[in-house]
Amino acid sequence: MKIAVRLDDITPDMNWENFRRLEKLLDQYKIAPLIGIVPDNQDSNLKKDAVTADFNLQIKKWEDKEWTFAMHGWRHLYTTKKGGVFPLNSFSEFAGVPIERQREMLCDGKKKFLEMGIIPQIFMAPGHSFDKNTLRVLKELGFQYITDGFGIRPYRWQGLKFLPIAFQKNKDIEKKEGYTTLVFHTNTMKEQDFTAFEKVLEKHQKDFISFKEYLEVSAIRQTLVGRIREYGMATLKRLLVKIYTMRR
Repeated sequence: MKIAVRLDDITPDMNWENFRRLEKLLDQYKIAPLIGIVPDNQDSNLKKDAVTADFNLQIKKWEDKEWTFAMHGWRHLYTTKKGGVFPLNSFSEFAGVPIERQREMLCDGKKKFLEMGIIPQIFMAPGHSFDKNTLRVLKELGFQYITDGFGIRPYRWQGLKFLPIAFQKNKDIEKKEGYTTLVFHTNTMKEQDFTAFEKVLEKHQKDFISFKEYLEVSAIRQTLVGRIREYGMATLKRLLVKIYTMRR
């Protein structure tokens, strides 16, 4: 299986120590990931460090390394109890919000990305939750890709190209065929998380691809059966995570 990497919750005030540590690993193994930048972060849970004054310079450095950028929502604030069309979680910044308001939010996010020198084409929803109105507005604004969904290769649905993420990291990467994305939240990574990832890198180094390569993989058409299956898998994973959390 070919493996791409995405990093969530990138902000000027993130946990830079953790981020630099993961960045060093990615550079060592010559992996160019997707990074999801929050356009106007208002989520206090993501404010981990002092705001870097040269964030736009950082963006330029990542761009020079062929890293790819996604617009990670708008303010990263969960305002509804909806899971949307990919219900990995039962909360959302977008799902259930009126389309007019979603349009305002996404337009402002795109504006802030343009001010950073990035033309956004990839959308990364906070909490993996969004609805059909989100997709409709994203198409209006020129977005082409969604980094979410389950499956072994990119697929097209609602006029957009979806780039699936791993359902279970260890099991997914052991598959012989297909593509997947490993998702990392650098703000909350612990020592064991870095150790585990380094072991995966050592074992599967030849299987990793840049996110730009992932974007070029041809997409299949998502069928109704595939959509139902994906919705069920997302719901199941949400329930399994809830049970695991309750037992801890």
